[in-house]
Amino acid sequence: LNQYQEVYGKNLYFKRSNDKSSNMSESNKQLQEYYNKIKNCMICPLGETRTNFVFGVGNPNSDIVFVGEAPGKNEDLLGEPFVGRGGKLLDKILDAIDLSRDKVFILNVLKCRPPDNRDPNSKEIEKCEPYLKKQLKIIKPKLIVSLGRISAMTLLRTKESLGNMRNKIHKYENIDLLVTYHPAALLRNPNLKSAAWEDFKFIRKEYLDGK
Repeated sequence: LNQYQEVYGKNLYFKRSNDKSSNMSESNKQLQEYYNKIKNCMICPLGETRTNFVFGVGNPNSDIVFVGEAPGKNEDLLGEPFVGRGGKLLDKILDAIDLSRDKVFILNVLKCRPPDNRDPNSKEIEKCEPYLKKQLKIIKPKLIVSLGRISAMTLLRTKESLGNMRNKIHKYENIDLLVTYHPAALLRNPNLKSAAWEDFKFIRKEYLDGK
């Protein structure tokens, strides 16, 4: 202490933590604890065939959460959602509205890859959806962006077309939910990109501008 005083003087300065940093730290701690609790899940057959349990990544205190239906091949191998070509496209779209993976949270309804990338079945959703609900409870987002028809149908319990689900705000667990195209669909059909861009511009206007 004497040496410190000789160099810097007698006044000591401490960085004051703000509430947001404290909340982020607490959310991160809770998510990590929850991941450790469920990462070895075997309550459905997908646990036996997965390579990695794909929990989700991003800002634990984000206002916006992106939800896909299930991990694909690349996600299963790396243990992270949206890391293939579709994931790279999602990154570019996020960048276009001044977002990035470290500013949002990205996850799936299912945490394990269904064989051959088939759609999740009702039993798998029944077993895995409580994990998603708990994650949302910890993160407390203001908006869920459902990526793709399967994700939206699962969360909203509907068989409506994606077109009919777009351009309106739904609710899931009392959180605003917006439906847009899955990045993989945009790669298959580039004509959909303009519509998806309208969705992301809406996100920027209603949930980002003015922050």
